[in-house]
Amino acid sequence: MEEKQDCQCDGDKGCNCESEKNGCNCDEEKAGCNCEDEKNDAHSGDSKKGIKKLTINNFSSVKNVIAIMSGKGGVGKSSVTSLLASGFRKRGFEVGVLDADLTGPSVPKMFGIKGMAKGNDFGILASESSTGIKVMSINLLVPREDDPVIWRGPILANTVKQFWTDVIWGDLDYLFVDLPPGTGDVPLTVMQSIPLDGLVIVTSPQELAVMIVNKAIKMAKQLDIPILGLIENMSSAVCPKCGEEFQLFGPGHSKEISDRFCIPFLGSMPVDPFLAKLCDHGKVEEYYHNLFINFIPDRFVGSRKNQDKSDNER
Repeated sequence: MEEKQDCQCDGDKGCNCESEKNGCNCDEEKAGCNCEDEKNDAHSGDSKKGIKKLTINNFSSVKNVIAIMSGKGGVGKSSVTSLLASGFRKRGFEVGVLDADLTGPSVPKMFGIKGMAKGNDFGILASESSTGIKVMSINLLVPREDDPVIWRGPILANTVKQFWTDVIWGDLDYLFVDLPPGTGDVPLTVMQSIPLDGLVIVTSPQELAVMIVNKAIKMAKQLDIPILGLIENMSSAVCPKCGEEFQLFGPGHSKEISDRFCIPFLGSMPVDPFLAKLCDHGKVEEYYHNLFINFIPDRFVGSRKNQDKSDNER
């Protein structure tokens, strides 16, 4: 007869295990029991078994892959992705952007990249911005930038995989992946198939955005993707007449979210009409914000080592 497992919970802290059941049946509202977390972790581990990461092609080498994610659309995720890439490029890194938002691609326009991407016998060549940032987007593979992509989930997921396996990126220190909003097919495919070093979460101050971003954070944790930090976009605005800064969408809650999930709060960005103008004119690389120049790079995997190497070479 199979021996039943004993509960490991502290009986003084609210364990209500029944002898007829294997394991723990603790009331999750009572303090002290961590069985639910362990059960979720076990299920998460089971879901990851058998999933093999894709191998990049022989003509590309990427040291760090960082995805940028938001729970909902309209929070400025693509802008943050572009600014991260520009900030790292200003520090001397070789940088690329994989635009995984196939049904709402905006990265090429922000960088002023026009025309279709070229290819050769070995793969698709990533396009380059004015400062040398490599970019691949579905908008670089369609005749006109306003042509819609009307595909179902599996086709979208396979296309994103090909952006990793078939695009010739060259030698990159960092590849930033601009994920579509939500927790659907494409974000799941990227997290399961591409070897991510970490994830940056973007949100805005509205309580609705805060509620949805919790889903993105929980998805990353269930799939065992390290969360590098949280950025709050559109946290404030500046009056053009008097210069007073005010909270356009009310007080933010990003610091509370960071504390609740034990992830770093990287900082906040105001609503800036100048940034919007630069993005519209394909000149996002001209924007300067110290959040992307001085603060964030030192928190990423391997960035200090790479920066020291870069400094020594200069």
